[in-house]
Amino acid sequence: MLEKIEETATFLKSKGFTAPDAGIVLGTGLGGLVSKMNIIHEIDYSLIPNFPVSTVEGHEGKLIYGDFGNKKIVAMKGRFHFYEGYPIEQVVFPVRVLKYLGIKYLFLSNAAGGINPDFRVGDIMIISDHINFLPNPLIGPNNNMIGPRFTDMSEAYDRGIIAKAEEVSQELKIDIKKGIYLATTGPTFETPAEYKHFRLIGADAVGMSTVPEVIIARHMGIPCFAVSIISDLGVEGKIHYITHEMVTQAAAATESKMTSIMTRLIDKI
Repeated sequence: MLEKIEETATFLKSKGFTAPDAGIVLGTGLGGLVSKMNIIHEIDYSLIPNFPVSTVEGHEGKLIYGDFGNKKIVAMKGRFHFYEGYPIEQVVFPVRVLKYLGIKYLFLSNAAGGINPDFRVGDIMIISDHINFLPNPLIGPNNNMIGPRFTDMSEAYDRGIIAKAEEVSQELKIDIKKGIYLATTGPTFETPAEYKHFRLIGADAVGMSTVPEVIIARHMGIPCFAVSIISDLGVEGKIHYITHEMVTQAAAATESKMTSIMTRLIDKI
């Protein structure tokens, strides 16, 4: 694995992806954040050695390098999911590469179903913790040069960055929520009984991504910050027919607020 990580990182450095301060993983309907970047380089995933290719609508499949606020960042415009059929270690491979490019922080976003009855479609939820129903990407042989065999997850989401994000949201007068994100395999949306079960075990929102990437980032010592845009509701009495297109549209409608928070937050890191 290490050879492939180094091969991919070396290739990207040769294309000008050098010394980024942070990495950003952009989820469903959230790719427009790159419009706020001063783009220096971009490359299709299909041209990057060892990278998988995005197959999901709303995930364009490009790696973008440039200035965002006063920082150099690498943005993944589209991520990979276990439900696409990729082995879990391939889903998280790009995060390992970002570490070897030099990122110091990882920021992630996603669209999620809200199961907290206080949530509304369009809410922005800062992820404070997670529950994982996906395969753990650290299962299998461990390379101690990459990270420890047993990874501490007591602070999966960096408390200091969360506190800064709360300050930023107050400055911008943008209402935010905080909560626990539960990750499932997908690609089916949840049944009413599953929504109820997830709420009973402590989740506030449910989605199909983010957690494997965070696990790998923490394995490699990268502080993480993640937000969910609540794109639909899994609350009893409010559960309706849902499609991926509807999720994408709901996420896009709130994208400008999320972008404002991310821009100022990254400036402050």
